[in-house]
Amino acid sequence: MKRIEAIIQEDKLGSVVNALKISEVGGVTITMSKGIGAGERPILRGSRGTAKFEAAYNRIATVVTVVEDSKIDMVVTAIMNAASTGKAGDGKIFVTNVEEAFDIATKESGKNIL
Repeated sequence: MKRIEAIIQEDKLGSVVNALKISEVGGVTITMSKGIGAGERPILRGSRGTAKFEAAYNRIATVVTVVEDSKIDMVVTAIMNAASTGKAGDGKIFVTNVEEAFDIATKESGKNIL
């Protein structure tokens, strides 16, 4: 099993989740956060609309799922296609090994819990 963690721009979250549903991923965990990377940060306006300043952070989403090894390429491609704008700051995808997994409710382990 592999854990796929995608850090994407917040406005691409809906597209990425829909792509994962089409890829028949069993479930996802989404964390909303802020970060600094290669992408441009948004320009904000002051309360009266006259002042402009750059936001300190980008608003990003981290989408995490665990899949069988055979689905890695399909899932990674689905995320890249849904999240890509072709600009710096689109995000990153990390794939790591899952040594063991357990379902708390059923107390089952292994691939059966996906």
